[in-house]
Amino acid sequence: MNVSRIAFVGGVAASTVLVLAGTASAHVSVQPQGEAAKGGYATVNFKVPNERDNASTTKVEVNFPTDHPLASVMPQAVPGWDIEVTKSKLAKPMEMHGQKINEAVSKVTWTATGDKDERGIRPGDFQQFPLSIGQLPEDADQLVFKAIQTYDNKEVVRWIEEQKAGADEPESPAPVLALTAPATGEHGAAADTKSGDAGAEAADKQTTAASDASSSDTTARVLGIIGIVIGVAGVAFGFLAGRRRTA
Repeated sequence: MNVSRIAFVGGVAASTVLVLAGTASAHVSVQPQGEAAKGGYATVNFKVPNERDNASTTKVEVNFPTDHPLASVMPQAVPGWDIEVTKSKLAKPMEMHGQKINEAVSKVTWTATGDKDERGIRPGDFQQFPLSIGQLPEDADQLVFKAIQTYDNKEVVRWIEEQKAGADEPESPAPVLALTAPATGEHGAAADTKSGDAGAEAADKQTTAASDASSSDTTARVLGIIGIVIGVAGVAFGFLAGRRRTA
């Protein structure tokens, strides 16, 4: 095998690896804007790439987990797409902000609108679909969503396979949202407020004590001056009285 053939084979191998890597990574995914903290709310983006070179994606359906239902789901408008939010009755009601919730969002569907040749996610493009979701569960480390991608040639791709521990990534993995530790801002703020209040109270006490001390010092000085004046007056009176007796 000469150098040219070796270079050719190496190039083909490298190209194959790149193509396979691109195919493996091009799937529907979900990422938060910032963090998705347990017990809180988050804005997330579902990223949908077009994997076909001869068809456009015209419909995206995201199914929400039933083991950790989300009562609040608000989609952001996406130009060129109609949005439908589907709710389902819960088998077991849940509480949210002190209120009993009997239903939760089970599915959000985006359908492309406009001219046939221009609508949807065209080959080589991707689209993000933002959602505000909550209240996130406190007893889970992640949420698994199942997405269905439909092309204008009627092909349907189901991104519904869950990742198994220790196994390779499945061919059509479901989008997974990782949850972070609960936010402690409120507790920290409360602690800071208490600390601030304590500091302010201590400062007030110090100011009051200083004011009292200053007042006491001023009173003592005034009384001292009055005493001196009275003493001088007494001496003068005694001197004058002595001269009168002598006269």
